[in-house]
Amino acid sequence: MIGKLKGKLVEVDGNVGLIETTGGVFYQVFLPPSLIPNRLVPNPSLIELYTYLQVRDDALVLFGFETKKHHDFFKLLLSVSGVGPKTAFNVISFVKLDQLVSLVQSNDVDGFKVPGLGRKTAMKIILELSSKLKSGFDMSKMVLSDEDKTVIGALVSLGYKSYDAKKLLSKLPKDLSVEEKIKKALAKK
Repeated sequence: MIGKLKGKLVEVDGNVGLIETTGGVFYQVFLPPSLIPNRLVPNPSLIELYTYLQVRDDALVLFGFETKKHHDFFKLLLSVSGVGPKTAFNVISFVKLDQLVSLVQSNDVDGFKVPGLGRKTAMKIILELSSKLKSGFDMSKMVLSDEDKTVIGALVSLGYKSYDAKKLLSKLPKDLSVEEKIKKALAKK
């Protein structure tokens, strides 16, 4: 198994990098956007990354990660049923680690802005990872009532981000009217 790779990043095609090791072996590795240079690679840069090797019937696929934490969270995402390496890699690539943990802990399905990741898969990730990240899963936080949607819509129209509006709403008593929730949320800011 290939656990770590060190070499020169000599070519980039989309999100796939070609890394040349000192032994003269070239590895094709899927790279997160943070590791892909914003320019072509005329002067190869030295790169060191943790890798995950996916073994399929028709191919061996390497995924690269900046840090051990990214690699470990990727493997944690693979433990979610229905989440394969490409989906897990997209999640790691498009959402920062601390934000991922926060999204799981706050049960924020809408915060998963990842290409190719549907709402059901995001819910499954939150459900299965909440116990592993020692946070309580609360279905009521994932499914909003019509009144709560109205409150969030009002707060968003007043300039709040959707995530912040949901966070404020979660701190308010449930028995308030829509108007009272909006007033209390505005007072908390």
